[in-house]
Amino acid sequence: MSSGYDPDFLGLPVALPASSTPADQLARLDYRHFTVVLHRRRRLAELTSVNIDGDNLVDVGRGDDWHLDERVPADEQAGPELYARNDLDRGHLVRRRDPVWGPDADEANYDTFSYANAAPQVNSFNQSKELWLGLEDYLLDHADATGRRLTVLTGPVFDDADPKYRGIQLPRKFFKVAVWVMDDAAAATAYLLDQGALLDRLTLPAAWAVDDPPELGPFRTFQLAVSEVSRLTGLDLAQLEAVDRFAPRPGLLRSDWTLLESAADIRL
Repeated sequence: MSSGYDPDFLGLPVALPASSTPADQLARLDYRHFTVVLHRRRRLAELTSVNIDGDNLVDVGRGDDWHLDERVPADEQAGPELYARNDLDRGHLVRRRDPVWGPDADEANYDTFSYANAAPQVNSFNQSKELWLGLEDYLLDHADATGRRLTVLTGPVFDDADPKYRGIQLPRKFFKVAVWVMDDAAAATAYLLDQGALLDRLTLPAAWAVDDPPELGPFRTFQLAVSEVSRLTGLDLAQLEAVDRFAPRPGLLRSDWTLLESAADIRL
């Protein structure tokens, strides 16, 4: 483990966002090329931030060695008991391959399997989730060719109404904010993944007939304004709001969310 997220990685400063959560409820955990801010009461990360060097990614074996982080008490982390014998995946918040670059690639790969970097996501797979998982790759292609570097902030959207399962409140939504350099200036876009309908199936099984999928499919991926992520999460993203590339379709407000069906729908 090392110094974690580098705010100067892009050549332009991108600070780790401040949180509205009281400091004594948070634990900052630095790993190789990324940082996790753990919410002690929710037992999940409130925020992760990773530096991605797209030109120096290293292909290493997956490993799949999930482990608790010894720097915080086990009862402040959602561990293996949450994911046993059900349809929940240990979803990487910092995607496994994103920090796996440079001479410490093996260490970074191992670090991504910390339970502090995991979030409960229903394991059904469809086009919307595939799009969510590929956002970093798509955006790297739009970063300056001289660097192909990207900073990505990811986390759950905590809500007091999130359903409880095995003592853990399961987030219905997740956000992602990507930052890169375009034309020698910072650029940012924000996205949201909604898994609420599938969580209802898991936590409220009587709410759905077995063959009655939600109308819009199990996952929905949206592009939205960075300011909307600030509003939903309480994170201070003012710096990134100022360089937001999101341009809603004519007639839409910046508070509207655009449903993404493919990467071609992303507005940069």
